[in-house]
Amino acid sequence: MDAMSEPDPRAAADALAALDWTRAHRTEIQMRYGDIDGMGHLNNAVYVQYLETSRVLLMRDLGVRDEDDRSVLARLELDYRQEVRWGQRVAVETLVEGVGRSSWTVVSRLTADGQPCAFARTVQVRVNAAHRPEPLPEAWRRAFLPLSARPATGTEESLPG
Repeated sequence: MDAMSEPDPRAAADALAALDWTRAHRTEIQMRYGDIDGMGHLNNAVYVQYLETSRVLLMRDLGVRDEDDRSVLARLELDYRQEVRWGQRVAVETLVEGVGRSSWTVVSRLTADGQPCAFARTVQVRVNAAHRPEPLPEAWRRAFLPLSARPATGTEESLPG
């Protein structure tokens, strides 16, 4: 693949930054001292743990019991924009970008002291006991609606829910 056909990660992150994050699910993250690396900022691998914590709490808040959430992570994209330092207040905000037959895509932004520091996109797939994809429950589809990602317009709109 040549440089001309590669996607522009900065443009992808800018598109996520332009979403209406006011409707996002929000998870406050308790930063631990061990999350910080030798350079004094949040270790890059810890961002993924924070995103996972946020997804688990999102599903719980949507009424999905832990034992009913048989999903696997199929894809992860993560764009770092600004460092996170020890002592900052960290949160992960999440919107649902798309819903397929057995998968759903969420976009997240990680903030520190209210400033966006990273943007992520993940694809989850619901699987059965044999780890084969299975259709999403209709209740999940309905629960995802209020979190639907859309560009910020400057005016508040609400989705049917």
